[in-house]
Amino acid sequence: MSLAPPPVRTGVAVAARGLRKEYGHGTARVVALDGVDVGFAAGAFHAVMGPSGSGKSTLLHCLAGLDSPTAGTVRIGDTDTARLDDRRLTLLRRDRIGFVFQKFNLLPALTAEENIVLPLAIANRRPEATWLRQVVAAVGLADRLGHRPGELSGGQQQRVALARALVTRPEVIFADEPTGNLDSRSGAEVLRLLREAVDTLGQTVVMVTHDPVAAAYADRVVFLADGRPVRELTAPTAERVLDTLAGLDRTAEQDGSRVAATDARRGR
Repeated sequence: MSLAPPPVRTGVAVAARGLRKEYGHGTARVVALDGVDVGFAAGAFHAVMGPSGSGKSTLLHCLAGLDSPTAGTVRIGDTDTARLDDRRLTLLRRDRIGFVFQKFNLLPALTAEENIVLPLAIANRRPEATWLRQVVAAVGLADRLGHRPGELSGGQQQRVALARALVTRPEVIFADEPTGNLDSRSGAEVLRLLREAVDTLGQTVVMVTHDPVAAAYADRVVFLADGRPVRELTAPTAERVLDTLAGLDRTAEQDGSRVAATDARRGR
């Protein structure tokens, strides 16, 4: 990736304090996030992992303003998202956040180029020609701009989605299982591009993944269990991530056994 020198980004790009998210009521109530305190430094690649049901996707959606927490606060830079009305929250998502999803979320009737510049078109802004060319070249799509999503491979569609996330120069990119629908080769290419967006552009990336190999591209991995952060790794490798996940699974099994034994003693 050969792009302009990165801006100097310091401090915390995204932070949650006392973040709680509940679904349902009464006996049907489910606590997805249970008082989460976590911060994500600017200019770094962060991964969020955990067992199924640990709250990792819920956390990402609350951080990105796609879902509203039951309690607690989320800050994007200096902005407390809880203080924003629907219009200003929409503008924040459009202008300051980039998104990359597992299912690409491209509009099938639009060309690759039209999908890339869609956030700018919605804002009635013209793309910066030089920047657009740089982003397109960086993700290797210069010869695919006139193609519609149905004419592109899964890896190419995800590169369109990444270019769309980059074109607005966001403060943070949220990626939700970005390699989940890709083969290993295409997935590795997308991860390399996310890594280079951090290293070359000074971008901040927060990625939810279940894949230890994907997490190894990050600078830091935050592990969730039962809706709370429980471990962290810096400079992760796939092997260290696997070991940590295995430890979380063993702890969950032990906790489950203790609960079952207690219930049995109480005659439940």
